[in-house]
Amino acid sequence: MKDPRSKSFYIAGFILLGIVLASFILSLIWTPYDPNATDPASKLMAPCAEHIFGTDNFGRDTFSRVMFASKYTIFISFAGVAIALLLGLLTGLPAGYYGGWTDRGIMLLSNSVMCFPGILLALVAVAVAGPSMFNVVWALGLVFAPTFARVTRVGTMEIKQRDYIMHAQVMKIPSPRIMALHILPNLVGTLLPATVIGLANMTLFESGMSYLGLGVQPPDASFGKLLADAQAYMTRAPWLIIFPALMLIIYILGLYFVSEGIRVRTQKGGV
Repeated sequence: MKDPRSKSFYIAGFILLGIVLASFILSLIWTPYDPNATDPASKLMAPCAEHIFGTDNFGRDTFSRVMFASKYTIFISFAGVAIALLLGLLTGLPAGYYGGWTDRGIMLLSNSVMCFPGILLALVAVAVAGPSMFNVVWALGLVFAPTFARVTRVGTMEIKQRDYIMHAQVMKIPSPRIMALHILPNLVGTLLPATVIGLANMTLFESGMSYLGLGVQPPDASFGKLLADAQAYMTRAPWLIIFPALMLIIYILGLYFVSEGIRVRTQKGGV
């Protein structure tokens, strides 16, 4: 029997994510104003009918800037998780399946990376490589890869004990084929909530790095960059912080709600 809480989490999560995703999709084809167009005569305007989110210190429309920023935040979180998940699968599957020295070697490397605070490691990597959106994506992907490797390893160790895996081994089916066709599909229920949580955590990391000036570079912006730019005008123009922060909170909460819905449903017997 399905837990009714999972449906509530899904509904809340998809509603919140729908707000941000709608902004992202719409920004690809239309924004009320050019997000980077300056208008000194309209700078620091409070929210009004003409500019519903107000304007910034360059006279740029904040609503258009927030829509513009959503695509960078979403792209970085999804691209970073894709890299982390791929690396996690490539290392976690053989570690859990073969065990022995393979497992110890991969886990030693994974634990070595996880010894350092993730945000600090990402900051150092981007500082060395240079601040840019793509460097942030790769840095976050590498930092989060050990987490996915450990989740994949544990799931693989449990699945390989099942009868059909042992039967496939007796039938001399190649190990890569067993991992790809028999183990990997059964890891979806384990990896899905971890992936959604990874999206939320990676968004927070990216926002922090952009806030420090190491992420998306001007004139482009993510939510974290908008918050950094608004800091100097916190008292004079609070809307510059309120609206980007609200969108960031909505996106993070939406991901957490969806993840919790997946977790509750999985505990009750499958996604």
